[in-house]
Amino acid sequence: MADIILHQYARSPFSEKVRIALGIKGAAWKAVEIPSMMPKPDLMPLTGGYRKTPVMQVGADVYCDTACIIDALDALVEGPSLYPHGSRGIAKGLSFWCDRPLFWTAVPLVFAEMGDKLPAAFVEDRKKFSGRDLDPAKLKAAQPVMLDQFRGHMAFLESMLEAGPYLLGAAPSAADCAAYNSVWFVRNGLGADSHAFAGFPKIAAWAERMAAFGHGSRTDIEGKDALAIARDAQPAPMNGLVEAGDPQGRTTGMAVVVAADDSGRDPVSGTLLRLDAEGVAIRREDPQIGTIHQHFPRTGFTVTAA
Repeated sequence: MADIILHQYARSPFSEKVRIALGIKGAAWKAVEIPSMMPKPDLMPLTGGYRKTPVMQVGADVYCDTACIIDALDALVEGPSLYPHGSRGIAKGLSFWCDRPLFWTAVPLVFAEMGDKLPAAFVEDRKKFSGRDLDPAKLKAAQPVMLDQFRGHMAFLESMLEAGPYLLGAAPSAADCAAYNSVWFVRNGLGADSHAFAGFPKIAAWAERMAAFGHGSRTDIEGKDALAIARDAQPAPMNGLVEAGDPQGRTTGMAVVVAADDSGRDPVSGTLLRLDAEGVAIRREDPQIGTIHQHFPRTGFTVTAA
């Protein structure tokens, strides 16, 4: 298998979700530090316009969205499963909750705390990315309400941890990585002693256990090196599979457009290779790097005929 390359940046909470998963796996990987906002010139050839962080590259295969990345890591990398003891369904369901409702209570708390320290260009970029009003003054005014909402989600996590050291019991799972994403983000932004975590001792101990996994074995490379790796590689073979009787009439080989349905909705065009209940894959041709297979989760993405 080609090396795992994670295109990420240090303060990205969703990058931390994957870095912790790499730590649980004890994986060796390469890191490309990408800008926190557009433009991202060394990433776009790999993604065809998809701009969310992180993106994982394995040779000429590109994995978008952390749900897809976690699945790929679990399949490609030896080590403890991220879906232990038959927990795949519940771990994926909990992860979806963590990535959306939970995360979008964490963001306003952190951004409100940073206030005017956030560069205007960054705020404007995130407004376009999320489709949400991220005006620092409005966020500060709404902070008490969002704190209540965040603490409600923390109460869910605290209750889950009554059954064992991790959300699903004795072993860490993809759900722990997803929940840690937002907890890590708020702890970094507001502090571990913030009222956001008051009265939740199990979360505090769990967060320390998660941090202790570390990030595996990391080596840093440049974005141009990652592009050269993709150019010199071929995507892994894929048996074309599109569900029979697709109600939209989508078939293998059809030109399609794939886009996220929440934030970062930049469309990506390609040839449909796979479309089943869990995932989507397309083939793209890029003038800089040649043929790319690009992978997305089914949930949270739209797939329409071009």
